[in-house]
Amino acid sequence: MARLITVVWCAVAVLLCAAAGASWVEEAANPIRMVSGVEAEVVRVIGECRRALKFARFVSRFGKSYQSEEEMKERYEIFSQNLRFIRSHNKKRLPYTLSVNHFADWTWEEFKRHRLGAAQNCSATLNGNHKLTDAVLPPTKDWRKEGIVSSVKDQGSCGSCWTFSTTGALEAAYAQAFGKSISLSEQQLVDCAGPFNNFGCHGGLPSQAFEYIKYNGGLETEEAYPYTGKDGVCKFSAENVAVQVLDSVNITLGAEDELKHAVAFVRPVSVAFQVVNGFHFYENGVFTSDTCGSTSQDVNHAVLAVGYGVENGVPYWLIKNSWGESWGENGYFKMELGKNMCGVATCASYPIVA
Repeated sequence: MARLITVVWCAVAVLLCAAAGASWVEEAANPIRMVSGVEAEVVRVIGECRRALKFARFVSRFGKSYQSEEEMKERYEIFSQNLRFIRSHNKKRLPYTLSVNHFADWTWEEFKRHRLGAAQNCSATLNGNHKLTDAVLPPTKDWRKEGIVSSVKDQGSCGSCWTFSTTGALEAAYAQAFGKSISLSEQQLVDCAGPFNNFGCHGGLPSQAFEYIKYNGGLETEEAYPYTGKDGVCKFSAENVAVQVLDSVNITLGAEDELKHAVAFVRPVSVAFQVVNGFHFYENGVFTSDTCGSTSQDVNHAVLAVGYGVENGVPYWLIKNSWGESWGENGYFKMELGKNMCGVATCASYPIVA
């Protein structure tokens, strides 16, 4: 029988498993059996006390709900597989750790479909126009400390990461230029930037978004053109323009020295990289991978490089993501610097605003 599985049964599951090592016989005598038939339902559908407790905590923490017993059981199986994957990874003692987060009941295929964009050809970065100087780079950089990095946002189930990378770069440039914060419209880019080789919830590139804004006449605020997380009809209004792009600067494809120079001396830079299976469970540390690619045909996720540093002897990029503040290190992650890891310097660019 289909029914909404809510946090009610999660609380019961937590109580059910609270006594460490309790046998099913001991649990049978527990007064909690008087709570309708929820306990029996959880035991029947989930079947394992210890993992049921973990799953119940997961559902409660992230506000999950399922439309039927069948769906709940399917999500539990996916959760169990992901939990094994996370535990196996963490036993390897790599420079970064994984943990259960709000993606733990999704398959990898679901995650790719809902959160990542299609690979793009970063033709704009074939010939970069960022100018290097002889200035000595500071050993570390974190633009958050200078107050120009806007809050972490959440793209939801739409492959619009490129719009959040774009607005993040523009919001930082605006704060740097005018001394005040602003929140800009991702939805305008989703709905309106298609003529510049962007595809709404199916992917795009910040460099192409900057071109759209430049020739369109500007970008509205989040308040004027709010985010829906869905492809829609363009409703741009020139009267609501809050920021204009005079031009954009591209980092030469793969040139991490240029990217580091720009992050050190200019401001946060829009970048893209290839997300591989497991990255979406990132918790902390310096992410590294020997399975991701580094070409423009590999990258599938756009983000914002806001700094760099060294952790436990490993140099890293400090990067702002668009999967909410509960993901990673309060919405941020670190990625190994110096190897063009996962193509992080393959599609990098930043805007000049007015």
